[in-house]
Amino acid sequence: MTQVTEVAVLSTVDESNAHDPALAEDEDGGERGQSETEAGEGLTPSQREVLERCLHALTHAKNDSHTLAALLLITRICPASQLDKPTLRRIFEAVGLNLPARLLVTAVRGSDNATASLPPEELLSLGTALLAALSTDPDMASHPHLLSTVPLLLGLLADGPSQTQGTSGQSPTAEPHSGPKGGGDVGDGGEGEEAPEGPDSTPRLDQAMAADCYQILEAVCSLETGPEQLLSRGAVPTLCRAIQHNQVLSQEKGLPLLGCLLSGRSREKAWRKHPDQLLSLLARVSTHFCQAKDQARLDQCSQLLQFLPPPGVATESAALKEVVSALWGELRPMMQAKLTPRQIGPILVLSACLLDLGGWELAGPPKFCCLLVNRACVEVRMGLEEPPGTDLSAELQHTLTGCYRIMEAAMEQACSQAVDQSDIPPQPAITGISLQQSRQVLLVLQEAFSALIYHLQQVDPSRYGDQFVFATFRSLCSWLAEETSCLKEEVTALLPFLISYAKAHLMEEGPDQSLSHWLSEMSVSEEGRAWAGSQALRYLLPALCHLSAEDGPRKVLLTLDAPALLVEFVSRGWGRLKGRAGVATLRDPGLETACSALLNFTVTEPDRVRKDPCFRTLESLLSEALPVLVHKPALLVLAANFCTLGLMIGRLMPATSGPAESGPRRFFSAALRFLRGALVGPGPRPGPVAVSSAWEEWWGEAQELWRLGLQALGGCVRAQPWLSALVREEGWLAGTLALLETGARLPDQQTQEALEEALCALAERCPACRQEIGGRMRAGRVEGALGCMGALRKTVGVK
Repeated sequence: MTQVTEVAVLSTVDESNAHDPALAEDEDGGERGQSETEAGEGLTPSQREVLERCLHALTHAKNDSHTLAALLLITRICPASQLDKPTLRRIFEAVGLNLPARLLVTAVRGSDNATASLPPEELLSLGTALLAALSTDPDMASHPHLLSTVPLLLGLLADGPSQTQGTSGQSPTAEPHSGPKGGGDVGDGGEGEEAPEGPDSTPRLDQAMAADCYQILEAVCSLETGPEQLLSRGAVPTLCRAIQHNQVLSQEKGLPLLGCLLSGRSREKAWRKHPDQLLSLLARVSTHFCQAKDQARLDQCSQLLQFLPPPGVATESAALKEVVSALWGELRPMMQAKLTPRQIGPILVLSACLLDLGGWELAGPPKFCCLLVNRACVEVRMGLEEPPGTDLSAELQHTLTGCYRIMEAAMEQACSQAVDQSDIPPQPAITGISLQQSRQVLLVLQEAFSALIYHLQQVDPSRYGDQFVFATFRSLCSWLAEETSCLKEEVTALLPFLISYAKAHLMEEGPDQSLSHWLSEMSVSEEGRAWAGSQALRYLLPALCHLSAEDGPRKVLLTLDAPALLVEFVSRGWGRLKGRAGVATLRDPGLETACSALLNFTVTEPDRVRKDPCFRTLESLLSEALPVLVHKPALLVLAANFCTLGLMIGRLMPATSGPAESGPRRFFSAALRFLRGALVGPGPRPGPVAVSSAWEEWWGEAQELWRLGLQALGGCVRAQPWLSALVREEGWLAGTLALLETGARLPDQQTQEALEEALCALAERCPACRQEIGGRMRAGRVEGALGCMGALRKTVGVK
């Protein structure tokens, strides 16, 4: 910090204090005292006595000049960065944060009286030093007065003192501090008007002031809401500008600070708000990476991660693709070299992030892609196939998490091309890969996922909150979502853990901010959302769909009460949808997948459905939900799932004597309206029956559910005698017959069979329905869609 002359300082302090022998001792041995303080040995008794007198002078200062003198003496006795917390608190109580803020404003804007007594650079030096010292206390770092200086500090770092007013965008509010120190610009004795902007000749920021500015910003960033505070005050574009212009300490301090801002929960927001500046910064950092020597480049791999955009942001940018391609060009020879485990870890993590951004297309030729997958799988096996009880270091966990992403990306590609022969493994869609390479990739993936299963088998409930356990669980689920035929026995044996883990997290529903932050740091994308307990089960749902369709795994799932877990998940999901009334509602694929798994149980385990109380809970939920969903076009696929699931359960329920209860009646009324809306007739003239406009967008996903729903409706008619009358009351029968009379043909044979089965059930169970159907068939055209239903003609006795 630039020192004020000895005479100017001493003249503002009580003479007896200024000439005390202890002070003289301090002046002669200032360097020694500072060294002792920095070494952690504290102040000498004489220095402590002088410090107490200075604090007394500070507390009783009559104007800003006395206050400045006392502060300068304090900083001579003990460097600002070494002041202990109680001393900082006393300084804060005596001065407040408003004084250092006004020091900065006065220095930047200028003031006749102030510049006459203290040059602007000294005001800046003292103001930033004070703020740096006070910011070491988190309470002070979060104080509004300190936060109000952030734009000005950023402007100093990016543009220097002479340019700050025009570029910082705003200046801190300098309201008078209570007591004798309030009012006016610093150095004018307490009175004065706002001074005009300082001259362009103001000196550029020196290194000590820049270090103080960065210390303040780092202290703010370390607060829980610090990154958000900095983002909202323009930290990202201003720091980018400082780095671009190679300002003082911008590389040493600015780049790490910006990296910190971009690696936490604020990452996606920063990229969406400032994509151009951050892409330019990424290009600059990537260029340095590509130009670095071998060891330096290895060291920079981890730093580079901080500046990559999150998946889904700026992915179509030509500039980003150019950067990613250049980085792959440097990584390929590094990956092919002989590396130690410590060296290969950062390369694999960086490769995983690049795959998230650009996929396999930019990675390189098939041979390299296979090498990358192979090395990731080898690292996973080496890291996880350790004896039980072996602790994995944080560094190894970071590396393995990156390897998981490479494996997941390979698995997603491996199963993206369907094949007709079930005995031939799916082929990865990496351009140009051979069948032999494909088989090798799938083999090493299988071995690596076997290691994940082995690791998870050692996890007990006390570690369910472990973040790395979640990452391992998540990666295994990505494999099980695509492939359950391999390792079937191992997977079945692991089901108790998988269900227990998912259930434990579901019961602890609520955002887990620590896990969200860890996932962000580990470069695991969660689409910018806070990780909630239901996420564990969401990842497992596709696997449950596959496994619940197979006899062996399904029996194990039943012993683990998996249907009740799925019903609880659906119940919570429906509760969230209800809570968004009046808000545009997006699809929830997890709810749809959970319904598919429950459908498997409903089809294959009728006795369990009849006896398990969770299916009564599900019935009540569906009776409430379906009447609402039929009016939400965006949720048509979910409505189809709810409708079909409810009908499949309904066909298994015992017949009720007398009128139906309100819940089932409400559900079936909604189901009949929903099923009827899928098809539309040709109009007055005969023509083909078509899919309605409301269903057309979703027909590819919903048509099988619709057909299964019609078949289940027939089963419900046979099981529930009262339902036939409701079918007529709701107009489903009359509307369907009218549609089939005018329609020359239906969209496909499966649709005709599904409708015919439902109509046959009505004709069998309801004389009135049989009479109505027979009358229409006798009067209608034989060549029409209705006349072509041979089984129905036979049921109603029409030749």
